[in-house]
Amino acid sequence: MELLAVDHEAQGDAVVVRVEGDVDSSTVDQLTPHLAAALQVGAKHPARLVVVDLTPVTFFGSAALNAVLDCHESGKGTGTAVRLVADHDVVLRPIQVTELDRILEVYPTVSDALQRQRRR
Repeated sequence: MELLAVDHEAQGDAVVVRVEGDVDSSTVDQLTPHLAAALQVGAKHPARLVVVDLTPVTFFGSAALNAVLDCHESGKGTGTAVRLVADHDVVLRPIQVTELDRILEVYPTVSDALQRQRRR
């Protein structure tokens, strides 16, 4: 099992959260404070957008699904959009199997997630 590394930063187009490693019930407590902090910054950010980059994630369990869904729902409550970035089955498959792809916005790259914002 790999360790989890998470950070977040406000950029010009969004608040970006980068997640790397395994996200499961033993590591999700490292992720949720960053998601909450990103939402707080995102609520004051001009773009009102949080992008969660999951491309370096190596395991994405049910705890991870719940964390990103909670983040999405909290963002909706404050008018802040939450977009996920994932390009591999480790992350995409659990989202698709649970049909959360009907609720969550998933993009293949951070650039794609940000481009969508610029067009609005």
